[in-house]
Amino acid sequence: MNGKSMRFQAKVQVWLRPGIADPEGHTVFEAIHALGYSGIAGVRMGKIISLDVEADSKESAEKRVSEIATSLLSNPVLEDVEIQINEA
Repeated sequence: MNGKSMRFQAKVQVWLRPGIADPEGHTVFEAIHALGYSGIAGVRMGKIISLDVEADSKESAEKRVSEIATSLLSNPVLEDVEIQINEA
């Protein structure tokens, strides 16, 4: 690119890996049933982080957000990360 910065909207989703105990999800699952709702087979809790990113390219924004997600926003041993980047 010509050195001009672009703005991107990044959404980082963080979820516990399959097989990792999810006590918060279990509590919500139990509450759903206690309130009389049926047909819910399971609940997994996660978090969504929204970032406004300035970068020279979408690839540069993706790389930076990926580094932030794995070093700060998640625990790579216990959690999976999904990143979406869109031009703002």
